[in-house]
Amino acid sequence: MAKKKKQSKIYVLDTNVILHDHMAINQFQDNDLVIPIAVVEELDKFKKGNDTLSFNARAFMREISILTDNKEFGPYGVPLGKKLGNIKIEPNHPFPREFRDLFADDIQDHRILSTAMWVRDNNPDRFVALVTKDINLRLKAKAAGMAVQDYLHDRVEEPEEPEKEVIVRDDVDPELLQQLAYGPENFLPWKALQRREPRPNQLYRFPIQGPDICARYDASRGVVVLVKTHEAYGIRPRNEEQRFALDACLNPKIPLVSLTGGAGTGKTLLALAAALEQAQDYEQIILTRPTVVLGGQDIGYLPGDQKSKMSPYVQPLMDNLDVIKRCFKPTSKQALKIEAMLREEKLYVSPLAYIRGRSLGKVFFIVDEAQNLTPHEVKTIITRAGEGTKMVFTGDVMQIDQPYLDQWSNGLAHLGEKMLGQRIFQHVLLRKGERSELSDLAAQLL
Repeated sequence: MAKKKKQSKIYVLDTNVILHDHMAINQFQDNDLVIPIAVVEELDKFKKGNDTLSFNARAFMREISILTDNKEFGPYGVPLGKKLGNIKIEPNHPFPREFRDLFADDIQDHRILSTAMWVRDNNPDRFVALVTKDINLRLKAKAAGMAVQDYLHDRVEEPEEPEKEVIVRDDVDPELLQQLAYGPENFLPWKALQRREPRPNQLYRFPIQGPDICARYDASRGVVVLVKTHEAYGIRPRNEEQRFALDACLNPKIPLVSLTGGAGTGKTLLALAAALEQAQDYEQIILTRPTVVLGGQDIGYLPGDQKSKMSPYVQPLMDNLDVIKRCFKPTSKQALKIEAMLREEKLYVSPLAYIRGRSLGKVFFIVDEAQNLTPHEVKTIITRAGEGTKMVFTGDVMQIDQPYLDQWSNGLAHLGEKMLGQRIFQHVLLRKGERSELSDLAAQLL
């Protein structure tokens, strides 16, 4: 192939970029990409399995196989596609002599870094950078004078201020508030509150003497409707934020909900209570969460069937279920119904890895700790939704246990950023802890 006239940039990709997003090679515009052979070796270790990392590893290698079918890389690689650059797999290269003692350990990170430095030194007229989501490798690269970047394609912008998520108005005519709260239809035309039409599902709070009046903009009707204090399977909201959250989870016109907030704010409890309250409307209630252990500490091999293996990961979900059950006597109709649903697997705990390829019709689907999912994983889950399915994602973007995710690049933040303003989506931020005074104080001070 002819040498390219334009002096595009060269990006050397680390393994974690591909495991995070197997389509990352299409996100660098017309710049060239280099994949160190050490990355290919690492991907080979991930190719077996049913989790997202294994899927991404296999998908990437298939894509490379298609791109290189009946072609050789040559000095400039093979084209990625229209308006994209070239990609090349580069054999390992040693560090420059002055760095060999500095990086003496023969590990894959060092092989990737040394190859990146070799690519840089052999392309002096072009910008070359290593792209990695590994903070330690980025620091090592900087220490060696190598340009390095994080993979930011799916990183969201800094979210808007919390007060904009819920508009607080204390200047509204009391007669209008009387109409909203006690009128026969409990709504107001949006023009009675502001000049510009609100975005779908915009939330409002109107401070008054006593409990504040809460409302939501219903874009399908073009009116601001009252958010009432619902009760779901014995659970009642304890504050305005929980009132918004439970209303969203109970609203059949909003099939996609994200609830974010710190520990003890009631995210999972409200979602589960809403699911049980509407159990007759769904064929199944599925609970799941990423199998990420706190602090990344591996608990080792777990014997038993799927249910036994998932038990340690889903115990927090079961704890919330116990809270709901304690609202009723053990022999009550509600408590017996929960036991029957668990026994008949109408209330079901499933590993996330088993969702891929399924079509979830008429399911109330709760994904807890969703901040530990990548944007691609969240997309994979939501695209499984069939007719009549509702999905609720809960999590705290400040408590992430995945080493290559942060509060800006995780799937839960990505969901809120991309879906904001859609009629079928609502996001609620819960800030006030209700678990206990001790829990709330620890969340604030520690």
